[in-house]
Amino acid sequence: MQLTHTDAGRGFTRRELLHRMALRSKARAARLRSGGKASAPVTPARDTDTDVPYAEYLARFAVGTPPQPVQLVVDTGSDLTWTQCVPCPACFDQALPYFDPSLSSSFGVFSCSSSACQDLPLSSCGTERGGWGNQTCVYTYSYGDRSVTTGLLLSDTFTFAGAVAVPNLAFGCGFFNQGVFNVISNMTGIAGFGRGALSLPSQLKVDNFSYCFTPVTGSAPSTVLLGLPANLHSGARGAIQTTPLIQNPADQSPTFYYLSLKGITVGSWRLPVPESAFAFTKNGTGGTIIDSGTAFTGLPTKIYRHLRDAFVSQLKELPVTNDDTILCFGVPPGAKPDVPKLALHFEGATLDLPRENYIFEFEEAGRSNICLAIFEAEGQDDMTILGNYQQQNMHVLYDLAGNKLSFVPAHCDRV
Repeated sequence: MQLTHTDAGRGFTRRELLHRMALRSKARAARLRSGGKASAPVTPARDTDTDVPYAEYLARFAVGTPPQPVQLVVDTGSDLTWTQCVPCPACFDQALPYFDPSLSSSFGVFSCSSSACQDLPLSSCGTERGGWGNQTCVYTYSYGDRSVTTGLLLSDTFTFAGAVAVPNLAFGCGFFNQGVFNVISNMTGIAGFGRGALSLPSQLKVDNFSYCFTPVTGSAPSTVLLGLPANLHSGARGAIQTTPLIQNPADQSPTFYYLSLKGITVGSWRLPVPESAFAFTKNGTGGTIIDSGTAFTGLPTKIYRHLRDAFVSQLKELPVTNDDTILCFGVPPGAKPDVPKLALHFEGATLDLPRENYIFEFEEAGRSNICLAIFEAEGQDDMTILGNYQQQNMHVLYDLAGNKLSFVPAHCDRV
């Protein structure tokens, strides 16, 4: 499948792109650090910045027979795949028509006693009187930012690129969808790529999936491959590295993809942070996840401040010009100063980030700036989030069968 970045082709300046990615990253971090999904009803949120959609990459495919197009946000931090459906009494505007199950000859409805319905964090039995149909599976799927979708759990045929049709996949037919979805005009729902039973990779029973994100400042589409024998050497520019995907011992229904991060080096200086700062706490909070839906990497306050101090110390000749809570430095016009190298040390692997994967540059009012594309994820939960900006031009393979993550620098426009 090809992926389109939410800001692609919309004419934003580099300064505007930085602002939008920073806002999305902080909002996404708040969602993930609150658990990603809720198991109890919530009050739908109201968006506070109507100019910025809370989405990163969108995939377009089709549902039903004959196929009806959908465009879904690819989300490795949630499991349920859903799209808006007619009659849609409480829905956000979208460019594509709402999915209409009555026009599909292959759709089915799950009962509330089905195993698929039991896999949902919150579901109930529909009734004829309530307008749902008797004993149907009514779901409510909530996100940490208090966005919520409610509807029927259906099954239907999904048709992917190359006319590859897969029947009987479970998905949410959303009739009541509220929250920050209404600022993402080019989406119709969400494609869950998490580790749960209802996620798209789990339902397709694939041993792996991979993606390769092209630079957000360009126009080339990105790629996600499901269950294919991903050739990481295709377009590769370095050695393949592999690190384990680990489990949160306190989470009996895992969704997130956790990694074992051991430390961070800035220049030649290893940050004075113990490995325990990146690990799970006794109650299961903290840990390090890799996420497709967060733009910039987010670090807990105590780690971020060490990182910030290291960059300020090693770039002491440049004035600090913070921008949207992102650390920035003023640069003489036309100059491209050397910056300290940045490396993330995982169990069995080191991610040496190229400059363009952690430094964002822009000019405004005749002033040049370089900014660190990493933010302080404030809050009580000490979760570290590896964002997609740090994964640009990196072929990333999720080995679900082997519980491993592999990555290699690549030309993602050639994958």
